[in-house]
Amino acid sequence: MFTDVSNAPAKVIKDFRKKDEKPALKAAYVEQMIFIGDSQLDLLVGMKSKNELIGEVISLLQSPIRRVLGGLENKAGKEEAAA
Repeated sequence: MFTDVSNAPAKVIKDFRKKDEKPALKAAYVEQMIFIGDSQLDLLVGMKSKNELIGEVISLLQSPIRRVLGGLENKAGKEEAAA
């Protein structure tokens, strides 16, 4: 199987296996990494796609900015209340 999303084929195989024990995963090549053997299927299912990783990085970068802005807003509100 070929796809742009790294974990999609593994998810399809795992969902199909709920009905039958085959197909077995022989090997997978994902993002310059090689996974050999059926025991690697759960690891492949748990991998995050590139878009998911980008989303996490963006949210991590936004978190400190939100805290700084929240602190500035609270400080401005306290100064206005004191005046």
